[in-house]
Amino acid sequence: MGKEVDLKKGELNRHVNKALKAISDGYIIAIPLEHSYAFACDAFKHDAVRAMHVLRADTLFTAAQVLVGSAKTAQGVVREVTPEISVLMKKFWPGMLSMNLRPQMGLNWDLGDANELDRVSIRVPKNKFAKALVTESGPLAVASAVRLGRPSPKALNDIFVLDSDLAFQFNNGNLRKGPLTTVIEADATGVRVLRIGAISLEAIQEIVPGATGL
Repeated sequence: MGKEVDLKKGELNRHVNKALKAISDGYIIAIPLEHSYAFACDAFKHDAVRAMHVLRADTLFTAAQVLVGSAKTAQGVVREVTPEISVLMKKFWPGMLSMNLRPQMGLNWDLGDANELDRVSIRVPKNKFAKALVTESGPLAVASAVRLGRPSPKALNDIFVLDSDLAFQFNNGNLRKGPLTTVIEADATGVRVLRIGAISLEAIQEIVPGATGL
């Protein structure tokens, strides 16, 4: 696989700069998130996003998630940011809340769905390296660093790709086990909780009383 970088050694800024260079050159990298490793690339580089889906053997019209560095950046790529959405961003980002929101019209990206879903799954990560990276890089397309259907990788040894498939692997050791993100869908019609994970339905409803569950 790509060259391994030990995040527990050296300076964070140097590691981030290596990742930025690879991403800007159109390569895919492996990065740690809160509880698993993920593939990441520039969300606006179509070839890189397509190659990431090939690595995972994704089915057609599978859309990558998007990581951003802040709610402000998110508001630049999504529309219909209601007061409820804004308050959820403020309360739970950075963190384990994924929001399925409507993207801005005319964005020059294809996350894998040929822009047909009119939804983008977006969040601000809490992991120190991922947060620092995406703050500098702008929106990143990400997906779990395994083939579709396999368990999420907790260590780099759980990732099985060719040396030529990745520019770098950023190693943060064996990641601790933890819950998945909570997933909501939100727009002008309201907030709907699609998957309960790290954040409970009750916690969502404390912020948005009208939010509905499954």
